[in-house]
Amino acid sequence: MNDIRNPARPLDGITVVSLEHAIAAPFCTRQLADLGARVIKIERPGSGDFARGYDERVNGLASHFVWTNRSKESLTLDLKQDDAATVLQRLLESADVLVQNLAPGASARMGLSFEALHERFPKLIVCDISGYGEGGPYEQKKAYDLLIQSEGGFLSVTGSTGEEGMAKAGCSIADIAAGMYAYTGVLSALLLRDRTGVGSRVDVSMLESLVEWMGYPLYYAYDGATPPPRAGAAHATIYPYGPFPAGDGRKVMLGLQNEREWQSFCDIVLEQPQLASDERFSANSGRSANRAELRTIILEVFRRMSAEQVIERLERAQIANAHINDMASVWAHPQLQARQRWTRIDSPAGYLPALLPPGSSNAFAPRMGSVPALGAHTETLLHELGYAAIDIQRLRQQGAV
Repeated sequence: MNDIRNPARPLDGITVVSLEHAIAAPFCTRQLADLGARVIKIERPGSGDFARGYDERVNGLASHFVWTNRSKESLTLDLKQDDAATVLQRLLESADVLVQNLAPGASARMGLSFEALHERFPKLIVCDISGYGEGGPYEQKKAYDLLIQSEGGFLSVTGSTGEEGMAKAGCSIADIAAGMYAYTGVLSALLLRDRTGVGSRVDVSMLESLVEWMGYPLYYAYDGATPPPRAGAAHATIYPYGPFPAGDGRKVMLGLQNEREWQSFCDIVLEQPQLASDERFSANSGRSANRAELRTIILEVFRRMSAEQVIERLERAQIANAHINDMASVWAHPQLQARQRWTRIDSPAGYLPALLPPGSSNAFAPRMGSVPALGAHTETLLHELGYAAIDIQRLRQQGAV
């Protein structure tokens, strides 16, 4: 068994070069870094990844950037300059993976399409992340997270009733979906290369990634059927499943999945066992159709109890439930604390808390390296590539790095 104090991580020895900005590609490559890959992040001299400037909420650093960029090396290159492009080509000679989410067509114009690179670097894996994917009428269309939530139908089923009630996800769900499929796509390409000895291309579309996650509402609306309605924080088609206020002004989230749980809910939580066989509520379809009547009954019971008393009854009845936590409550969540899921990472602003990656292994510890300052590793990387001090000075004077 590996010594977890000095672990052999799954991607040790793998080098990833990333032309990345915002969320989708950085989220992909940060997870590759978590598994031990060396991730070299190419950034514009002077400004860098524009996500660095989204806000200053983390001791002066941007929240998105801190989240998606730990354990990386920052190399500044102005790829419009020939000398900088030469540096990138030298990097790719020893790289295993290139990840990019530049504007549609930008990487190809720089000679970085898979076809062009495959001739020179046949083992290189290329992962292209874009809003809509290669080909089709939307290929060149600009794509941001909220726009993809709209195109992918997410907004049509999220929020409260009525057209004015639509609501976006509170996090970058389309970017996250694309980043996850890029991450797993790169892992599968590495496995395939182990068998074939040849690199391949992974083409990830934000739209396709989010539409995959929309499988339930899509099939629910199959063949012209009525789609699930917007239901706020409640479930659109299962009831009772959602938030309910208690007598102390706080809310409790609860969910029923089957008729056994409905019987237990009536017996122990509502203390009205006769409701279990009430024809209005005896099946989920009836409870969902008559949710207004059932909600009135539930609220009448809950208003006589505090939120904690409601949860105590739900626990006794073995009904799934949850607190409705804000961000401060999540930072202090007792389950995360008990499982020791928080660690700390270094950054240009000092040490910061960071959540250990989900899916912990008994064989290795994830890499939890620093968030890089812009260009922090430029000189070191150039030296590795064989550039002398005088060459590096010239590149800086040109603004190439």
